[in-house]
Amino acid sequence: MARTVRKAKAGAMAAVEADIPNGGEMIGVLAEAGAAAETGTAPETAAVAGNGEAVFIPLNKLKKSPRNARKTPHAPATIEALAASIAVKGMLQNLVVEPELDPAGAPTGSYCVTVGEGRRLAQLLRVKRKEIGETKPVHCVIDTAHDPYEISLDENVTREAMHPADQFEAFRALAEQHGWGAEEVAARFGVTAQVVRQRLRLGAVSPKLIQVYREGGLNLDQLMAFAITEDHSRQEQVYENLSYNREPWIIRRDLTKAHVPATDRRAIFIGAEAYIEAGGTILRDLFTEDRGGFYEDAALLERLTCERLECIAAEVQAEGWKWVSALIEFPHAHGLRRAYPHPVELPEDEEAALAAVQAEYDRLSSEHEGAEDLPPEVDERFGELEAEIERIDALCHAYDPDDIARGGAFVTLRHDGITRIERGFIRPEDEKPAVEEVGEGVRINGDGEIIEDGAHDEQGNAVSALDAEDEEAGDAGRPLSDLLVRDLTAHRTLGLRLALGEQPDMALLAVTHALAAQTFYRGVDAHALDIRPSSVLLDGHADGIGDTAAAKALQDRHAGWAADLPRDVVDLWGFLAGLDQASVLALFAHCATQTVNALKLPWDTHKRRAHETVERLASALALDMTAHWTPTVRTYLGRVTKAQILAAVREVIGDEAADRIAVMKKQPMAEAAERLIAGTGWLPTLLRTERPAWLGAPQDEAGASEAAADAAE
Repeated sequence: MARTVRKAKAGAMAAVEADIPNGGEMIGVLAEAGAAAETGTAPETAAVAGNGEAVFIPLNKLKKSPRNARKTPHAPATIEALAASIAVKGMLQNLVVEPELDPAGAPTGSYCVTVGEGRRLAQLLRVKRKEIGETKPVHCVIDTAHDPYEISLDENVTREAMHPADQFEAFRALAEQHGWGAEEVAARFGVTAQVVRQRLRLGAVSPKLIQVYREGGLNLDQLMAFAITEDHSRQEQVYENLSYNREPWIIRRDLTKAHVPATDRRAIFIGAEAYIEAGGTILRDLFTEDRGGFYEDAALLERLTCERLECIAAEVQAEGWKWVSALIEFPHAHGLRRAYPHPVELPEDEEAALAAVQAEYDRLSSEHEGAEDLPPEVDERFGELEAEIERIDALCHAYDPDDIARGGAFVTLRHDGITRIERGFIRPEDEKPAVEEVGEGVRINGDGEIIEDGAHDEQGNAVSALDAEDEEAGDAGRPLSDLLVRDLTAHRTLGLRLALGEQPDMALLAVTHALAAQTFYRGVDAHALDIRPSSVLLDGHADGIGDTAAAKALQDRHAGWAADLPRDVVDLWGFLAGLDQASVLALFAHCATQTVNALKLPWDTHKRRAHETVERLASALALDMTAHWTPTVRTYLGRVTKAQILAAVREVIGDEAADRIAVMKKQPMAEAAERLIAGTGWLPTLLRTERPAWLGAPQDEAGASEAAADAAE
């Protein structure tokens, strides 16, 4: 009989190993049968297993112990990890249980889990996923001798977790020894593939730095910063050169100093795919938002960028320009005169095409006026019509062939990686000569006056041929002395000043002429008013400002005026005199805009009153910088302290939002603040404008006043 029972037990154990459904019930039945055979008692009166015995108990007979010291529930991620581990490697640790007793003290047939509640929950999760049956046998040890509360507390307290460095290196070893990818390792440990990749990257840090981390010389954030590259020698070099400031961002900055961030204009222009196809590699930071990583081969990226810009430059030069320069950044201090395209008559066929396209555009606009959503085919047709109108409009202005033959263009990149093409620049050596030979001994100067060699006045100054002829005619034709010329022109200047002050409309015309002559006609001194406009280049003070929408609007306005003005400054006065006053005022305002200077520079400490005037000008103009500037990580939030970031969020969103991000590190905090502030219209103090009195109360106050008035009625 005993041999039969042992044989049956062996069969039950085989069923357990094979994970046969109801294997647990087989064990229970066979255990009871064995107990009955050996003790002579019936199965229903079999004794409960004794203290210290190891038994297999069906999962559905295990319950959470009310005397478990752990009250805080296990995290879902922990249960997931345990379930994945058990599925692959089985139950590595047994559960400690005690029999459940009814109020009378009799066993109920179930057991309370004193130690191993997390593993029980993991198995229940596997049941829910239909990986195992609910009667799956679980290896348990019976403990009725100790206080369940004490041993559950002991199990959670008296232990030491593995050092993270050991974990990182173990993950690395598993991946290398077994050839497992991040996904496979993740499945075996119940974590995400991203977590595995991070641990593998940390395990790839230089063993010297791992040891420093073990000894407490580096914290985890600093170790993660070193993990941005797998070059051990570079990691160790940066570590040796660190000063007292060992902030993670400094470590990352030093490690990527020779690399190009993916946000760089060159990286955006070339793109990751083309760069990788050319043999380049991209360094990725698995622990922070790296915005596309870092391009390791800066020389390759530079070469690819220059080659592509040269191809575009060749297409531009095919238009007939004398030269085209391909550069990554626009040379703002080029010092070249610029010619602009001027209006030209359209060919008859283009005129007819423009009229037809415009008529169709107007008809479609009228038919769908007020419609919220256009049909796809109508929307597509609008796009085609707009493109055709733009093409024909471009033909309405053209560069002078002489300017094309002598001028050139720059092909550069905008801050956002978009190609920028600027045409019409004339180099000094390509300018028309100031004096041209028109005959033997006869020349014409820049003003069109005829000059003969050897014809000079008594002071040695060259005189025109006509003056020379008059001098030969006698004393009546002799030129006036310099002293007399000065005397007479001084009186004329006084008369002009008096007369100009009495005619404001002419004063406006004269000032506009002086400003326009110097704004649009470089190197020409053809104005009667001694007004010298000065314009500060802003590109050297704010990176990428030349690529903003505001800069583009100003450039387009300038180009529009340049195209309308006469090519010769001699004709400028007549052109201005023929404009209506609104147009003169518009040109005057545009020229005045070029002289505005609100820069605050650290060495300009004596300009306090000038800055006060700037504030008054902004207030008078009701300047709203929210239309031209937005606080982002790049423009502001990433360039100020954490305290200033929190102050901005607190001001516009509230204390609760600021407190939520206060625990973050600098870069994530700046990114979170950008999302919170977006669309609120918040501006730093330097960009705020005091509301002018003539605008009245703000909209919210005005609304409140109206509501109060309505309530009073």
